[in-house]
Amino acid sequence: MRAHERLLWFRRLALAAALLAAAVVVLGAWVRLTAAGLGCPDWPGCYGHALPQASPELGRDFAKALHEMVHRYFAGTLILAISTLLAWAFVNRSDPAQPRAIPAALFLVVCLQGALGALTVTLRLTPMIVTAHLLGGLTTLGLLFWLSLSPERENLSAAERPLRAFAVAGLCVLAVQIALGGWTSSNYAAIACPDFPTCQNSWWPPMDFADAYRPSQRAGIDYEGGVLAQPARVAIHFTHRLGALVTGLTLMTLANLAWRRARSRRLKLAAAWLALAVCVQIALGIATVRWAVPLALATLHNAGAALLVLAIANLLRTLWPRPAADVLPLRDVELAR
Repeated sequence: MRAHERLLWFRRLALAAALLAAAVVVLGAWVRLTAAGLGCPDWPGCYGHALPQASPELGRDFAKALHEMVHRYFAGTLILAISTLLAWAFVNRSDPAQPRAIPAALFLVVCLQGALGALTVTLRLTPMIVTAHLLGGLTTLGLLFWLSLSPERENLSAAERPLRAFAVAGLCVLAVQIALGGWTSSNYAAIACPDFPTCQNSWWPPMDFADAYRPSQRAGIDYEGGVLAQPARVAIHFTHRLGALVTGLTLMTLANLAWRRARSRRLKLAAAWLALAVCVQIALGIATVRWAVPLALATLHNAGAALLVLAIANLLRTLWPRPAADVLPLRDVELAR
């Protein structure tokens, strides 16, 4: 198999793994939203079994155990896919166009994700661990999607080059907002403000920020359902809304600048995708609040976060400098050896 064919199949495998990672992220949200995070109180099995076992003792909890184990099966398959990408990168490490650092980083991230998944159960849904687990899942998704994309062939113009730094800043802002969303969900603060655009029928409701973002977690506590008082949950929800405003403005400005300065069709499409993802996510967030956090909309809101990660990864890949090996077409690199 020629070098360019190997790289093409590597990108196809990365894309398949990215789709699997997106499914894992959405399934994780489904598990949390159906209160199935502790459906299997042990790890990696479920009540000592590799498959959930229906029994009179479990009763209705069998459905929760099944939700949790399906999520674990998908996550396990994802680990195998990422391990395959790492092995592929190692075997073809002599090819200058073969990515090596990112597959290695992905393997480390997914191993950390496995550890966080275990801690999520054993520490009984501690918000700090749950939020870190969400961030790790979306990081895995973004890196896999990056690997699946080919680099931009055209040199960036002088007007386009500053967009790289803006796009990196936009990614950082998005990461903070996703962390705020994870903190909102893990502290069960999504319904703390049942109205919109006000919160508790006020533009500035009573809030307790001291307890809302206290990093220390109390040992031996079951966090399912949340343990914070209402003012702390309101503070968490309200901060997430403010973060959504800042993130939306930042990403829409980035998309607008990229669209206006784009010289290539690919960059214009990347900008349009980002703008569309922002609008969809804002609409889902508002609808989720207005309809009292229905399961389907809340799950789609988590999927919207994944869509935003894919959109910003696509924009960054379009703006990122090309590797030296990609200056020539891949078939010319093969002939030059």
